[in-house]
Amino acid sequence: MIGRLYAVEKTIRDEGLIGEAKRQRRQADAAPVMRRLFEWVDENIQAQAFLPSNPFLKALGYIQERKDGLMVYLDDPDVPIDTNHVERVIRAIPMGRKNGTFCWTELGAQQIAIVQSLLATCRLHDVNPYDYLVDVLQRVGEHPQARVHELTPRVWKTLFADKPMRSDLHHAHGGIKDAG
Repeated sequence: MIGRLYAVEKTIRDEGLIGEAKRQRRQADAAPVMRRLFEWVDENIQAQAFLPSNPFLKALGYIQERKDGLMVYLDDPDVPIDTNHVERVIRAIPMGRKNGTFCWTELGAQQIAIVQSLLATCRLHDVNPYDYLVDVLQRVGEHPQARVHELTPRVWKTLFADKPMRSDLHHAHGGIKDAG
């Protein structure tokens, strides 16, 4: 059933469907498969053919508890079928976890985690981290607190990426090469 869901997504990509056409295809082709998948999950849980500690039964319970979240992509064409794209971007965070042992304090480790999250979010939204950080660090003091959400990488890209604020170093040296 999972393979069928991914086959629907492949067809959507191959046909270049977007927006409402993508949503309609998912409703027509993927929604019945999802309904059947959750019926199968419910049947296997109710069959009580497994001990409560069985890993398979635990996995089915995990799926059942997240039904609403798993169904969101059927109604919203902008939501992907999985989070693989996010997991690829944040892979660097657990890989750098060992570096956290050299932070000396918990606060230092938290600060590294914040910076790593910002960098991962920049990569996820195709934002040059250097341009973003230089701009936001200069802008943050004058930016209205009520509109702080505009300084997140996703929103920043649409509002400020075309003309980011530059550091004095950038101007003094005739521009700094791309650091992304």
